[in-house]
Amino acid sequence: MSSHSPTSMREMLKQPRAVWAVAFACVISFMGIGLVDPILPVIKDQLHATPSQVSLLFTSYLVVTAIGMLFVGAVSSRIGAKTTLIAGLAVIVVFAGLAGASGGVDGIVGFRAGWGLGNALFIATSLAVIVASATGGFAGAIILYEAALGLGIAVGPLVGGLLGGISWRGPFFGVSALMLIALVATALLVPSTPRPAKPTPVLASLKALRHRSLLTMALAALAYNWGFFTLLGYAPYPMELGVHELGFVFFAWGLLVAAFSVWVAPRLQARFGTAPTMYVVFAGLAVLMGVIAAGVEHPAVVVAATIASGAFIGVNNTLMTQAVMLVSPVERPVASSAYGFLRFIGGGLAPFVAGKLAAASGFGLPFWVGAASFLVAIAILATGHRMLARAEASAPAAHGETPEEELAVPEPAGEGLDLDRLADEAPAARR
Repeated sequence: MSSHSPTSMREMLKQPRAVWAVAFACVISFMGIGLVDPILPVIKDQLHATPSQVSLLFTSYLVVTAIGMLFVGAVSSRIGAKTTLIAGLAVIVVFAGLAGASGGVDGIVGFRAGWGLGNALFIATSLAVIVASATGGFAGAIILYEAALGLGIAVGPLVGGLLGGISWRGPFFGVSALMLIALVATALLVPSTPRPAKPTPVLASLKALRHRSLLTMALAALAYNWGFFTLLGYAPYPMELGVHELGFVFFAWGLLVAAFSVWVAPRLQARFGTAPTMYVVFAGLAVLMGVIAAGVEHPAVVVAATIASGAFIGVNNTLMTQAVMLVSPVERPVASSAYGFLRFIGGGLAPFVAGKLAAASGFGLPFWVGAASFLVAIAILATGHRMLARAEASAPAAHGETPEEELAVPEPAGEGLDLDRLADEAPAARR
């Protein structure tokens, strides 16, 4: 059984202003993921595009985010975390606005790629800032970050549906305006952090994947996100709903993501441990994807299974982020970038492949492949089960201690927690 204890809501809410400013910006940033869901069919119809072409709105955005993740640590260590956050937000403001002003699907896809670059600068740095600045310990910081993610994912489709009912351009302009507000809040409320004594090497994040612990979790995240973004990118089509109805469906889904991230994940983790809980979550998602695949011609089945998946996704998002940070043998900003690279590669490629599969064999096949990807995630995670269990039991952060200010004085890339030594010493320490 895990030694984690659930973080209390009162403890999690006692945060510095800087944490709340970054968390607000995270909500707006993650709105961009689900924002386009309600307007996918509208863009397809009004811009005379195929579902495969429209899927590139996810692919260009997420693949560029993934590649950008590799270099965020090096950028942040040279210009500072706050400047990196502001730069990322500024890029999103510009490219979200340009996407809204675009005249065709190819233009939107291209500007979503630029949006993805800003997303990379912001996401990796925001996680590191929240973990370093939040009170209430490492676990509480992760829960707060995932709560922002869940809330953004929930609100994104609702805003997308409401504004998309006016015009497909509305959601893009809406995010641009909200990100401008987030940029101002970050500039005013987030203090400047000292730069590390030694800048992070440009290839530090890529080299970090040589460590088996980090690579195992990142590959599991790749498989998980393949299924996740297959659901997010293709479920709207067989639902056969209008833009407002799609907005409310994914709003309900996102509310479950947020609620289970904050309230349910810590309790399941405390009761059963991280890895066992994740196995059940992956299996549950595989079942739900199978239900969608088998019932793809019945919109009510697709809607119900999609909404229910939010509960499993909420639990897994929190536990997977914590697990990556626990087992990583490098400093957390580098770990976040390396993990984000493979995570978003899976998310970016999945909608594109799903489009090709759907064009060849109908809507059912992409969801069967998505179900299989969750089972692959179980197999990958199982190879690191003992490693994760030992790190979870032994790491000080698992017991609610406040993490060090890793943004200010990071360890040299490629060094840090020695998991092999930790695994050998942990039993003796407990005795």
